[in-house]
This record gives sequence, C-alpha cells and structure tokens, in this order.
Amino acid sequence: MSRWLGGALLAVGMMWLTGCAGRAADSFTLEVDLPAEFELKTAANYRPATGEICTLPRRRGKRPERKVFFTDYKPSASRVSHELPLSERVEGCPLVLISVELDFTAKWGRRNADFGGNYAHISIRDRLDTPGMSESGVQQLKGVCQWWFRTIGPVHGIRKILHCRSLDAAGQLQNARPGGAAQRDELPGKTLRMVLTVTDEEQPAFDDNWVAVPGGWKRCRGKSFEDMDAFCNGDTTHFKPIKMPDGRICDVYPSCN
Repeated sequence: MSRWLGGALLAVGMMWLTGCAGRAADSFTLEVDLPAEFELKTAANYRPATGEICTLPRRRGKRPERKVFFTDYKPSASRVSHELPLSERVEGCPLVLISVELDFTAKWGRRNADFGGNYAHISIRDRLDTPGMSESGVQQLKGVCQWWFRTIGPVHGIRKILHCRSLDAAGQLQNARPGGAAQRDELPGKTLRMVLTVTDEEQPAFDDNWVAVPGGWKRCRGKSFEDMDAFCNGDTTHFKPIKMPDGRICDVYPSCN
C-alpha cells in the first residue's frame, strides 16, 4: 500500500470516528419497556435553547421541532428503543430537547372498542436538584398501570379504564403520572429507560358502586335495575347482574360466580 493511500484511509477513518463521537456526544438512547398488548406513540419536543433569541418558524401543517415515532401492538412484553438527538437546528434556529411524551394505548379485550389509553411525560432540564443518572449509564423511570372497571348502558356492560401512576426510587406508588425528569448534560451517550408494568389486580373505577365479595365484586342495584349510576348508599344486600365482555350475564366480576 502506498504511503499516500495509507494516509488517505487513516484520514477517512479518523473522520468516521469523529463523526460517530460527535453523534454520541449529542444524543442518547431512549428505551421504553412495554407490557403485552401496548401500542406507543413517542414524541420528542424541541425548543430554542436557554438564552437563544430566535423563534421557530410558523407552522404550515408540519412540526419540524417535533420528532414522532410509532410502535404497534405486540402480543408479549417488549422493549422499544430510539436514538434521540439532544439538539437540533430548524431554519437556523438552535433547538434543544425539552421533553418526551409517551402516549400508550392498551388492549383489555378482543372487541375493537376494548382498549384504554394513558400517557407519560419526561422533562429534559438544564439542571436538577438531584441528578438521576446512575454509574451504569442507565437512568430508569418506573410506572405501573392498573385496569379500573365500570358498567355502562342499560345492560350494565363491563368497560375498563387504564389508570397509570409513577413509582419512586423505593418502588412506592405516587400520585403523578409515569415519567419524571432527566438532566440534559448527563444524557449524552447514556440511556434513559421508561419501565411500564401492569398489575394483575383490577379495581372499581368509582367509589360506592361495588361491594367486594368472594370471587370479585358485585354491582350495587341502586334505585332500580335501570339506575345506571347505582350508588350503594350503604345497601350491601341488593345487587344487579352485569354483562361481561364475552356476552355472559353474571352476578360477580370478574369470576362470574
């Protein structure tokens, strides 16, 4: 190999390595652990960096300051991964990543209408009081979802609502939705991981509509069978049948005893 060719190849190699290092220095890996039968829309939002006086161009049906990714339903739990830049430039305006929105939809039955949705939000900030990146290079944000059940319509058919909340570092349930915050200068070349799980235990969507019994719950009768609100108001002896998602008429949800 000639000296000139060897030098050229070395230069190209150095340029490639420099390019990779530059990309790694200005991006991070976003991972989302999804339960089975979850669909996900991920949106990364960018805004002018702190101190910048430029403004974003007027929208014309497009949002160049927003990157959107879609993940279809999968029959089993899965991990979604995206490489997200921490900065962008739109029409000469320097932007930085300020947040990531995670809109998820989950199936609870076989019918087209048997689904529920919720969302998580991750803020990307210039500075945090308590930075969260671990020595392993992975910062985890945890959330847990639960199905809440209710009845609707004249036959009191079962429907479900997806209710999700965050978990703190000790695994304690919080009132906030899943998500949290990450410090921008801790993220380059690292991994930010959102971990979602679903608890097996369901609960009534509204208070004073159901009474716990062996095998599940009974729906309070209320003023009459036609009473769709049907609050218990202390009556724990009169109930009404419910219609299960598969069409069965039952007295107890979910065991149908």
